Amino acid sequence: MNRTTTRPITIITGFLGSGKTTLLRRLLASPEMHDTAVLVNEFGEVGLDHHLVQRFDEQTILLGHGCVCCTVRQELVQALTMLLDRDQRGMIAPLRRIVIETTGLADPAPLVFTVVTDPMLQHHFRIDSVVTTVDAVNGPLHLDRHPVSRKQVALADEIIITKTD
Repeated sequence: MNRTTTRPITIITGFLGSGKTTLLRRLLASPEMHDTAVLVNEFGEVGLDHHLVQRFDEQTILLGHGCVCCTVRQELVQALTMLLDRDQRGMIAPLRRIVIETTGLADPAPLVFTVVTDPMLQHHFRIDSVVTTVDAVNGPLHLDRHPVSRKQVALADEIIITKTD
């Protein structure tokens, strides 16, 4: 990869239980995703979603000390910096893209802001898209009662309706 090329970041967001991890697991099953680093954000005391992804290697990082949009933004910067360093040293397979799965309570706007304004990150990464999952069964209720759910949808480049069966 040319050092002047920025690596795309896809943010997968959506309210609690909307199917983010299921979507991520399906995406990662594709052979063209082998050169993708995954950052999974967990809000709870014990992180489980990164195990559900079914790929936990040196390119999968758990951000588990709070919500990535507020309390662990510096941890996000550190994780991306570490991945970039490992990539440039040849310690991991060359990275072509990054996927960040947020906690269901995350507002994706601060993540976008962090990547585009951090002096180091903005030269090596770019936000490619924000993908928001919306649960067909509970989505209307979440959108009605939870402002963060509306923010996730408002910032989406793509909305995927889940649980349509």
